[in-house]
Amino acid sequence: MTLAILSISRRHVLGSLYDRCDAIEGSIPVYLAGDEPDLLGYADQALGHYADAFSFHLDSDSCKKLSAGQFSYAIGYDHSEPHSDGSRGRVKLTSITLVRHKGYEKPIKASKAEKAEKVEVVAEE
Repeated sequence: MTLAILSISRRHVLGSLYDRCDAIEGSIPVYLAGDEPDLLGYADQALGHYADAFSFHLDSDSCKKLSAGQFSYAIGYDHSEPHSDGSRGRVKLTSITLVRHKGYEKPIKASKAEKAEKVEVVAEE
């Protein structure tokens, strides 16, 4: 398995946690959400201290899906300062979990929808 690297802005990944999150040291695990989360790879800030981005080191298929916007992020974190557990306390990332977006059902054509309703009405009678 060849690892590909994809860099994404910290603000995009962290959302509302962006202002509260400490820079990561080393790397943190990246999981795929499911009944039993699978370890996909890791993320770091390899672009340097002043580059405001995470570099995801994942297999090429997962990188393609992530860059295409097929995942949302679930962030695992601990409070950096134990005495300030409030909503404004600093946090330290422990993991990032990628959550697949649910697909949508194809819309049914109006004529087929009407037929389906008629079949349901007949079946109820």
